[in-house]
Amino acid sequence: MSAAQNSAQPLPLAGIRVIDYSHFLAGPYVGRCLAALGAEVIKVERPGSGDAGRQHAWFVGEDGAYSGYFLQLNMGKQGVSVNMKDPRGKALVQKLVDSADVFIENYRPGALDKLGLGYAELSRRNPGLVYCSISAYGHTGPDAHRAGFGLIAEAKSGIMQMVGQPGEAPPLLRISLGDMYTGIHAVAAINAALLGRTKSGKGQHIDMALYDTLVSMHEYAVQCYTFSGGTELPVQTGHDMPTSTLYGVFRAADGDLVIAAQVDDAWKRFAALVQSHGGPAGFGADTRFHTTSGRNANRLEILGVVKPWVASRTVAEVLDLLDGIDVPCAKVQRIDEVLADPQIQARGMVVEQQHPVLGKIRLPNLPFRFSDCDTTIRQVAPDLGQHNAEVAAGLGFSAEEIAAMQADGVLYTRAMPS
Repeated sequence: MSAAQNSAQPLPLAGIRVIDYSHFLAGPYVGRCLAALGAEVIKVERPGSGDAGRQHAWFVGEDGAYSGYFLQLNMGKQGVSVNMKDPRGKALVQKLVDSADVFIENYRPGALDKLGLGYAELSRRNPGLVYCSISAYGHTGPDAHRAGFGLIAEAKSGIMQMVGQPGEAPPLLRISLGDMYTGIHAVAAINAALLGRTKSGKGQHIDMALYDTLVSMHEYAVQCYTFSGGTELPVQTGHDMPTSTLYGVFRAADGDLVIAAQVDDAWKRFAALVQSHGGPAGFGADTRFHTTSGRNANRLEILGVVKPWVASRTVAEVLDLLDGIDVPCAKVQRIDEVLADPQIQARGMVVEQQHPVLGKIRLPNLPFRFSDCDTTIRQVAPDLGQHNAEVAAGLGFSAEEIAAMQADGVLYTRAMPS
């Protein structure tokens, strides 16, 4: 049994209460992460349809009653569904936030002010509150009022323009890079604010923008442009990196793989291997290729040798040869291959949960690994309004008051599908 399985320490955020008033992706992901780290996370949803993520595929269960998307992003949380248009509902949510350490929202700036859930109002009631907002453009600047999703930020950030084949429209990034990357930055910022609160006693407003986050991801494009005096603009190059030869995707006889031989020593080993296994004589000893600048200057010549060399072999043959000389490489895997990968299984990156209706479900785990506690969430995502009564009772509402709010639709509970 590992140290993490021994759970010698409580989870790092045990005792922290989080109100997750977010929807769809970035905000719910933050709440899931905080739950994994030990926080008590209470998800607040609107009556009827709830979080918009509940209507997002993949659907499972009879008549598609459950969204896998929602199940993945909201595991480990309690769920309440409150009609904020009723004064009793508004009062309940405000009282709930009064008891909290963190509030998460990802609506358009200003939207929650109308509900009495803006930062100014909630921080007045609870000065220690760490209030995290996530939006497309942030709460300041000329575009703050504009709506947006990760796709918009990916396009505007310059990231999308750099990928794909020259002369073709950039491909759609098939993962929600903007939302997930902004979400994990929000997790870091929330934890920093909580730590700062131990000294100041005060919370603060964290203003996260998808656009900001993706611009911050540029590890070389911005510096190339600014340091070159505005002459160097990244362009689409397809399957390799012109500034890091040899680094890219290559097609073998039966599939695709990636090779990272851009470091001088790795390149020399790789080039010698290619030469000794059917490549051109002298390829491994060609000193033009022994520096980064030399390889980049002669990139097309190098690709003219490497591409056919890889194409004449299977993926397994190339990987076996490169593993033998310690050159980083990997097959481009399908999702079924990922889930069957012994490394992923050994790291526990697929979590199994027992759902009361669906039975055993399997979803991606989070990558947190601590030596003395286990952050794997076993609690499934809540049904809509599942914890209304217990959360309200914990705030001091009587059984009679709770029953009246349930009867009047102030607290909404979806009947559990069979």
